Amino acid sequence: MPTSVVIGAQWGDEGKGKIVDILAERAEMVVRFQGGNNAGHTLVIDGEKTVLHHIPSGILRAGTECILASGVVVDPAVCLREIEGLRSRGYLADRTQLTIGTECSVIMPYHRMIDVAREAAVHGTRIGTTGRGIGPCYEDRVGRRSVLVRDLLEPEALRAKVVASLFEKNTILKALGVEPLDADAIVEEYAAFGERLAPYVRESNRRVRDAVRAGRNVLFEGAQGTMLDVGLGTYPFVTSSHTISAALCVGTGVPPNAVDDVIGITKAYCTRVGEGPFPTELDDETGEFLRNAGAEFGSTTGRPRRCGWLDVPALRFAARINGMTSLAVTKLDVMTGMDTIRIATAYSDPVTGDVLDEPPPDSRVLERVVPIWRDFPGWSEDITTVTSFADLPATAQAYLLALEELIEVPIGTVSVGPSRRATFER
Repeated sequence: MPTSVVIGAQWGDEGKGKIVDILAERAEMVVRFQGGNNAGHTLVIDGEKTVLHHIPSGILRAGTECILASGVVVDPAVCLREIEGLRSRGYLADRTQLTIGTECSVIMPYHRMIDVAREAAVHGTRIGTTGRGIGPCYEDRVGRRSVLVRDLLEPEALRAKVVASLFEKNTILKALGVEPLDADAIVEEYAAFGERLAPYVRESNRRVRDAVRAGRNVLFEGAQGTMLDVGLGTYPFVTSSHTISAALCVGTGVPPNAVDDVIGITKAYCTRVGEGPFPTELDDETGEFLRNAGAEFGSTTGRPRRCGWLDVPALRFAARINGMTSLAVTKLDVMTGMDTIRIATAYSDPVTGDVLDEPPPDSRVLERVVPIWRDFPGWSEDITTVTSFADLPATAQAYLLALEELIEVPIGTVSVGPSRRATFER
């Protein structure tokens, strides 16, 4: 298995966790390189459901080393709950299996409070964030005032940073109508988190680079999706980190030429959570069918996901900017029973008359575009036990082959159900 990265090709929630779990069987190391606990990767192993927000999906494979590299922002309380939940079920018996990077920024109470208060404010643009404090934490990272994981192990360094931060943060909280925070209480709570996290805290980026240089099988796990990239997505309706394949280089220090494969993940249809343009959205019975059949409710927030037909222009864009070498299609089984399946092959701009083969960079334009549709016959056969492409109904094969042709990336993996067994490679 070469050095590979798994990337969401839509607006997140594509099923990356499941694909990473399967690929991790052959991986020696799985690395998260961006995002925080706004990610929610759901795994079903032998009928048991596991939802991970911080810890890489490879943690359910004994012997697979899992890393939170410096591009990740860490909520210690959430991380500790995940660790304790995994250990109570027999996972993570070897504490060296997990590394939480000393270089990661820490999500503090004021980050969460500012995040929630901003979204509740009557002025400005509502983004639809998870309210987990991810954006304000990244703001501090860029502003060079982050509390880092290593500071949690040094109470005096932690105190100095918290006091300095609250000088500004309490002013912001007051302006947003929120009571100010007490430095002593925060330092006491987060120093205690540091003591409990200490067995897992190590320098992360050097470990990852050394593994890649040594030729170990390393799998990089992306969070969210391409269309939520803070620089290239549907700005301002995006997440706070770079979600594309290039982000692993910044988030780990691994050079671009060290990555062999870029695996994009897409559902057989499309979903989005939060605000922002969604050209193929179905606000009707078909959308409701997809939501219920696909259990489309957020792993992190529980919010119902917006559902729609597959968006080829967005996938084409994702394939091009990520340099995808293959595509994994998940939840094909959800489409079973539909008489007709549609995909958007391009957009038409009703103002300019232009036909667009990729999403425009201006979200205001993307809000007004009209999809150009191509229809496919559906299938009624149960496909949840299918183990090869050839055994799929002919109409399902035709749908996948058309997708492959339209985005010019081969489909390497197909998922037809939530369990590990309901997945096959071509």
